[in-house]
Amino acid sequence: MKKILHDALILGAFALVLGLVLGGVYKITKPAIDLANEKKAQAALFEVFEDAYIFESQEYDKEASDAFLSQEGYQDAVDALYVAQDKDSNVLGYVITLTAKDGSQGAIQLSVGVRLDGTVNGYSILAHSETAGLGSKATEEPFMSQFRDKKVDKFVVVTVPATADNEIEAIASSTITSKAVANACNAAMAYVESLVGGGN
Repeated sequence: MKKILHDALILGAFALVLGLVLGGVYKITKPAIDLANEKKAQAALFEVFEDAYIFESQEYDKEASDAFLSQEGYQDAVDALYVAQDKDSNVLGYVITLTAKDGSQGAIQLSVGVRLDGTVNGYSILAHSETAGLGSKATEEPFMSQFRDKKVDKFVVVTVPATADNEIEAIASSTITSKAVANACNAAMAYVESLVGGGN
């Protein structure tokens, strides 16, 4: 009995020390991690709006935005909204950062650049858990370029070579991932249209 109690005390002390060490490491590394994430987010903004001079973070009603997208039939959540401006402060369009909840292996977070006229500049994936060599190809060419500089009503994923501007050829064996990205871009277009048209 004494041995069991002794061992339990040692394990408890070990767990406590380990918890304190991990907490300390987290406090030390958190600022660096936050900075790296911020740099990644900034790089994504310029990736989807190369001709912008500056991006202004815009306040938005998250609950209303997500409700709007849900009403439009999308399973996406708005994470951030930026106004893309030129050097003279003229508005060029918006960058919407969304979380697509319908990925193959989990959520996909991406930023989508949309001009005022509804043209999609492209997208940049910030985080995903898609299968390496399959769904992860959504972060690569030639899949990404299918969305670049496209003005369409809605993207549609096809499993054969695309023959129209709005058609996106699915990644082989990754139709679900392909549709999740296309739906997120469609959601971004719908959201920007609501902003430009005076919606929420």
